[in-house]
Amino acid sequence: MGLVTGLLLLPLAPVRGTFWVADHLLREAERQACDPRAVQARLAALNRALEEGAIDEAAFEEEEERLLARLDSPVRYTGHRGGAS
Repeated sequence: MGLVTGLLLLPLAPVRGTFWVADHLLREAERQACDPRAVQARLAALNRALEEGAIDEAAFEEEEERLLARLDSPVRYTGHRGGAS
């Protein structure tokens, strides 16, 4: 990249940096959301909430179904879809 091009693009650096950070945060959130250990921990907490009466059976079943679907999801630790890692 030439000096002139670099100087012309300099005002866009904060915007590009913001998009870069947002993209990395999204990827990490997706990775954590699909981490089987995190999902299993949330299932355990959900069971405790049901046993303690903090949630009703309908809320339990709805959340349990959503969490179990995450475990079956093809998205895994890398955040990429499909079988290739």
